[in-house]
Amino acid sequence: MTNNWINSPEDALIYVGDAMCSWCHGFSPELDKLIQNHPDLNFHIINGGLRPHGTETNETMADFLRSHWVEIAERTGQPFAYDILEDKEFIYDTEPSARAAVTARIMDPSKEYDFFKLIQMAFYRDNKDTNKTETFTQLAEEFGFDKTQFENIYNSEQAKLQTQSDFQLASQIGVRGFPSMVIKLDGKFIQISNGYREAKDIEATILEAKQKVKEL
Repeated sequence: MTNNWINSPEDALIYVGDAMCSWCHGFSPELDKLIQNHPDLNFHIINGGLRPHGTETNETMADFLRSHWVEIAERTGQPFAYDILEDKEFIYDTEPSARAAVTARIMDPSKEYDFFKLIQMAFYRDNKDTNKTETFTQLAEEFGFDKTQFENIYNSEQAKLQTQSDFQLASQIGVRGFPSMVIKLDGKFIQISNGYREAKDIEATILEAKQKVKEL
C-alpha cells in the first residue's frame, strides 16, 4: 500500500514519527488516546526519517542519548533500558526500522501502527539491535507475520522506495521534527503538534482546526 490516501478526499489524523525517535516512544500512550478519541478520522503513519542512513555511533552520542532517555522515561513513564548505550560501535541508522514499519504496512496496513510500537519497545525497552535484519524478522514472526514473506518484502526495492517516499512526504507537508501530528480536513493539511504534547492539549488544537476549516 502506498501513500495514495494523501490525495483522497478523506479526513485524516496523521502521525509523523520515527520508531527510533525517543520522544516518539514517549508519545505513544498519548497517540493511543488520540486515535481512540477520533474514530471519525482515518489514521495514517508517515515514517519521517530521524537519521536515515546515519553513521553516528555511541562513541559520540551515548551521553547525549542517556540524558534524553532518562528525561523522557521520567516524564512519560515509558520503559527504557540503557545497556545498548554501552555498545560504542552501535550505529544510529534509522532507515532499517522505518523500512520494517513500512514492510508491515505493505503486508497489512491495519497492523502497521501496532508493529511500529513493537519496534519501539524492541529498541528502547529490550535494546535489540535495529541494524540487524533478524531483529525485525524475529519480531515479525512473534507478531504473527510470515517470517520469510516479511524478510523478502523488507529486502525488496518496493519497501526501500516506499520508505524513501515516506521521508519525502514528511518534508513536503512541512514537518521538521518528531513526533508531529497533522490533521487533514477538506483536503487541507494543518499541523496540530510539533514535538511531545499530551493528548488533552492536542485535542484543543484539533477542535480549533475543525472550527477554522468550517469558517473557510
